[in-house]
Amino acid sequence: MNFLEIVAVTAGLGTVVAGAGLAVMWRLRTRSIGVMLAVVAVVAVLATVAGVTAITLKMLIDVPARDLVLSVVAVGGLVGLGVAFVLARQVVGASRRLAAAVREPSFVTPHGLPAELRDIARALEESYARERALEGARRELVAWVSHDLRTPLAGMRAMAEALEDGVGDPRRYPTQIRVEVERLSAMVDDLFELSRIHAGALRLTRTRIGLGDLVADTVAGVEALAVAKGVKVRATCEIVPVTADPGALGRALSNLVVNAIRHTPVGGEVVIRAAVQDGEASLSVTDACGGIPEEDLGRVFEVAFMGEKARTPTREGGAGLGLAITQGLVSAHDGRVTVANEGDGCRFDIRLPL
Repeated sequence: MNFLEIVAVTAGLGTVVAGAGLAVMWRLRTRSIGVMLAVVAVVAVLATVAGVTAITLKMLIDVPARDLVLSVVAVGGLVGLGVAFVLARQVVGASRRLAAAVREPSFVTPHGLPAELRDIARALEESYARERALEGARRELVAWVSHDLRTPLAGMRAMAEALEDGVGDPRRYPTQIRVEVERLSAMVDDLFELSRIHAGALRLTRTRIGLGDLVADTVAGVEALAVAKGVKVRATCEIVPVTADPGALGRALSNLVVNAIRHTPVGGEVVIRAAVQDGEASLSVTDACGGIPEEDLGRVFEVAFMGEKARTPTREGGAGLGLAITQGLVSAHDGRVTVANEGDGCRFDIRLPL
């Protein structure tokens, strides 16, 4: 046989075996990965054995030599199949160990996994850790918000009962009840906004806006609060156009400014700056709150974190959701928000892509 005949025979037999193997794999595509690996190994070995056997039978060689070649090919094929089946068992075993670990309450990456399965296991481990953290945050949120709701509700009930019994102040109590209702309404609105952010249901309407206009609107909105607290609000703005949702970004900035005013002592100053830094749009809010303890800097954006163990709400305070909402709104704009101590206070920075 010449070279072309050998190539034609081996190619033809390989094509037939490969076609049969693909058909079998299609039928078994929903079965175990071990079965799929076994089929691949069998196809490879059969294609090789079939080609060598066919060529050997057509060649004019002695019977003993031919039998020797066929024996070597058969033994090689069996060895290849044996190794393939061992590999398939190992892969199946690793997959089953991974599946068993996933079913455990606390997921831990099993030892001895192949590289690809190990990457999947590490991703699952990180996902489980995030889920546990979120679940813990949700439980804390429910506990803290329940406390924050219970206090004003108890006060409103007492005032309503006093009015019913005719012993309450009919001029002061209705006003106080309205104030508490407004606080509760604001808290419910914050919870709804936070739930939309966490559920991925936040929809932004992006337009081209100037950060200077956004800062001006924010300063106008917090003017009454600043006057009541005896705090000065100063803004310095450059011309910085960005593509953003004015309402969402305005609320994020307003949360920071209101938070800064509430924690700045009487006579202090809150400074708002809008500029371009390091190729990004920058919004910074600097206050005179006295600084944040270093151990709390990494937690200020956590849901319901208020930097104190006592959860008794004040008249002007909230439920600790404003900074978490700010972080969610800024992240929705593909930006980031950070905090650092600066001077006699702290500085919150919002960075957005230009």
